[in-house]
Amino acid sequence: MRPPQWIPAWLLLLHGCATARLPQAANARTDIRDCSTDPPYLPPTATDTTARVAALRGAMRALGAQAYVVPATDAHMSEYISARDARLGWLTGFSGSAGTGVVTQDKAALWTDSRYWTQAERQLDCNWDLQRTTWIESIVIWILEAVPVGGNISLDPFLFSIDTWNSYRQALQGSGRILLPIETNLVDQVWGDQRPAAASSEIYSLPEEFTGSSWQEKVARIRQEMEQHVRHPTAVLLSGLEETAWLFNLRGDDIPYNPVFYSYTLLTNTSISLFVGEQRLTAAARSSLRAACPGPLCVELREYGRAAEHLRQYVQGNVTVWLGTEYTTYGLYSLIPQEKLLEDSYSPVMLAKAVKNTREQDLLRAAHVRDAVAVIQYLLWLEKTVPLGEVDEFSGAQRMDALRQAQEHSRGPSFQSISASGLNAALAHYSPSNGSSRKLSVDEMYLADTGGQYLDGTTDITRTVHWGTPTPFQKEAYTRVLMGSIDLFRLVFPPNTAGRVIESFARRPLWDVGLNYGHGTGHGIGNFLSVHEWPVGFQSNNVPLTAGMFTSIEPGYYQDGEFGIRIEDIALVVEAQTESRYRGFGAGGQIRNMGLRSVT
Repeated sequence: MRPPQWIPAWLLLLHGCATARLPQAANARTDIRDCSTDPPYLPPTATDTTARVAALRGAMRALGAQAYVVPATDAHMSEYISARDARLGWLTGFSGSAGTGVVTQDKAALWTDSRYWTQAERQLDCNWDLQRTTWIESIVIWILEAVPVGGNISLDPFLFSIDTWNSYRQALQGSGRILLPIETNLVDQVWGDQRPAAASSEIYSLPEEFTGSSWQEKVARIRQEMEQHVRHPTAVLLSGLEETAWLFNLRGDDIPYNPVFYSYTLLTNTSISLFVGEQRLTAAARSSLRAACPGPLCVELREYGRAAEHLRQYVQGNVTVWLGTEYTTYGLYSLIPQEKLLEDSYSPVMLAKAVKNTREQDLLRAAHVRDAVAVIQYLLWLEKTVPLGEVDEFSGAQRMDALRQAQEHSRGPSFQSISASGLNAALAHYSPSNGSSRKLSVDEMYLADTGGQYLDGTTDITRTVHWGTPTPFQKEAYTRVLMGSIDLFRLVFPPNTAGRVIESFARRPLWDVGLNYGHGTGHGIGNFLSVHEWPVGFQSNNVPLTAGMFTSIEPGYYQDGEFGIRIEDIALVVEAQTESRYRGFGAGGQIRNMGLRSVT
């Protein structure tokens, strides 16, 4: 699945247009909005947001907020979020995973990256202006034009990362505008009782045969890192949902397709506090966590909503809190005095999770073998049924999900299947819906980006096929995407090489003829966790590639309004023994370089 080109910043701009759905002029595209006509044209996929925007403006006026910024994430900086946390989606109608909105009393706009431009034009009504960039600087420039000197820009501090908050603060510095934290979320307030209920499903222990090590061993490892650190932190704060799930070998169902649960962890030298809905833990999970009580391996279960209060009390003492800034909100961060902070981009738990041990590697390989059976069955079924005109995008996705579900240890898909034919495949994250999906045809290219969750691993694979005669341009584009994949898989590179350094090898065949793609080249993947697992990948904020890491490799090409191509496989980073042929380089002997080995 597309690597997230992480983690963008975005915005919204209100535009107050009518919402009539009239046919467009002949030969014009009917799948996207046209706000230049009178009345504006909206496709059936657009959402009327007039009442929602008006309600938010009323809440803003009550608090004196002149601009309100709405992100696409949750309080844990999750890429995928629950329906309850889909504030930007509810407010705008835009369902992409990356975006930021800004609303003032007379304007609104949405910022998102190139993966979602066409999708946004399909889903936004004319209340919203689409900004085709991801830079916070762009948002701030727009805000400075919309908010007068002396005005304020309001945000929920528990929905913004530390870096994002500081970027806004620095960009606004000296402008005469104030960055104002409002802990009462205004979108939640106007959403009211229509907002989906909080998660209530069970949180359970992962069976021992599907874990790489016990949670007690993991805790001991992190405490050892704390002890060996030059600053000797007294605690590690975990905000990322994957971190707590991995550390305690627990899984849940709070976010679709992601077996995680809402939680925080404060791990100290002598105690462990897990902030979670205790009543949701199964008896076996509670017993596992509480078996060593009292003692340093006793997990104290505390209410999820009390995490900030507990942290505020903890930092009153002579302590140092170690945290990863990428997954900690500014709201929590601001509770800790600067002299008591130890900051890294990623927590020691996030880094430990990224490098799979031998057992975890074996588990992931086994999951991919079974997953391949389902994918082969699907491609064979398509080859037989598409020429008969019996398959559309939605029924195809359902068939793929069913074939995976039949595999041993299956726990459903790892994301909403991307089953895209013809021009829909040009949308990097298109997903079909019942009643509005295209028929698969021997005359069009078809892209299937799908993945599964299994007790032993998470999978993600993309294949692009054509059952008829593709055009010469389609053939060349496909060939060059395939060349890029092969080039990256064959590459040998030095240890501690960052993915961004070698990412261009996947793009070079496309660059040679002036083509490119607008998403990242790869992302990490979990052991029955998230399909996009950070901090592994090929982007600027990913860590250097290390043996034991898993990453996708997925170059592509997208011709808007016509077709899309992507080829995706999962690779394991391995040591590649190479013989030096030059005296003095590597002492003239074996050099421990790195390589990528396919497990798809």
